[in-house]
Amino acid sequence: MKRTILKTGLAMGAAAFMATSALAGDLVINFDDPNPAPKKGFEDAVAAFKAENPDVNVTLNIADREAHKTAIRNFLSADAPDITAWYPGNRMAPFVNAGQFEDISDLWESEGWSDSFSAIKPTMSMNGKQWGVPYSYYQWGIYYRKDVFEKAGITSEPSNWGELLDACGKLKEAGVTPFTIGTKFLWTAAGVFDYLNLRTNGYDVHNDLTAGKVKYTDPRIKAVFENWKEMLDKCSFVDNHATMSWQDALAPFAQGEAAMYVMGNFAVAAMKDAGLSNDQIDYFPFPEITAGLPRAEEAPADALFIPANAKNKEDARKFLKFIAQPEIQSKWNKTIGQLPPNKNASVGDDKFIQQGFETVSTAAGLAQFYDRDAPAEMAKAGMEGFQEFMLKPERLDAILERLDKVQKRVYK
Repeated sequence: MKRTILKTGLAMGAAAFMATSALAGDLVINFDDPNPAPKKGFEDAVAAFKAENPDVNVTLNIADREAHKTAIRNFLSADAPDITAWYPGNRMAPFVNAGQFEDISDLWESEGWSDSFSAIKPTMSMNGKQWGVPYSYYQWGIYYRKDVFEKAGITSEPSNWGELLDACGKLKEAGVTPFTIGTKFLWTAAGVFDYLNLRTNGYDVHNDLTAGKVKYTDPRIKAVFENWKEMLDKCSFVDNHATMSWQDALAPFAQGEAAMYVMGNFAVAAMKDAGLSNDQIDYFPFPEITAGLPRAEEAPADALFIPANAKNKEDARKFLKFIAQPEIQSKWNKTIGQLPPNKNASVGDDKFIQQGFETVSTAAGLAQFYDRDAPAEMAKAGMEGFQEFMLKPERLDAILERLDKVQKRVYK
């Protein structure tokens, strides 16, 4: 029996990735999350694969996400692993267009994945082909302090815009800031923008905007910012959010000074680490704004891809088939507290996972997230504009005109 090699490191960068070359018969995997639960979930999946395939050498490199993002362009060209973690949607587009990811459409057909992963298939597809296998996804929505709501006299979760604004009014009367947020790293503001756009205009407009088909000065997008301005005025967010990370913004939430957080389910563990219990935290989908508009949700997915320059594509394909199995996805996502994309997998009994499964399984569409659906240069400029608007809403026209110019350059 050959041995399994596991290499891990919190700050592994491009040099470490590129130094790992695969020998014949080795399977080299680059993964991008060294945090305890994600690391354990992935290593458990690798161990299960090894148990079924003892003749395969596995070399596992685990880097933090920022190091992985920096390294991927280099290692895909210079010394590609056999499998790499990356993101679906527009984030995979540069590598698909450059011919650096392997087309695995034949596996999607032979393994029945178009049915098993029906909700996620659109975001794994480009040019009519499929380019990877999703292993996890998670819901976004509004997490709130149930006990703070009760003290403010709010007896039910808001289901539409008017009810949300009414709840904000009661919270402010009780001396509580309705929303916490930390926009230091910008993407949290994108989550608010996405939901306002999805609820104001719908899934197709979200996709058309991030695809460069709708201008930022379009009246439909201006309507999103009009709703956001009403949210800023009648609800309000914590002060100094531009100086805070999303973790920093948990402090006023944990202390009961702020009642709601537009956030992804990954934040629940941090909320509990801050001393909150399941009895204090609850969740509801972002409320309806345009009556009757089909409800789409933010549900970012994580996936694994085979680089086009991989040396051991046979075992790489075998590994992707293995991790696509419902029982493997069930166990993996139970460990990391997220949702398995395979519709035949079982969902954990955690109440937030159950709520998330109900939210995404009944959605009319699943958006990946603004900075995954839009090209990187556009996403950066857009998110800078969102944060600026939250701080200086009177600059809206100038912000939108600037974003139109960036869009014209990026999508030319």
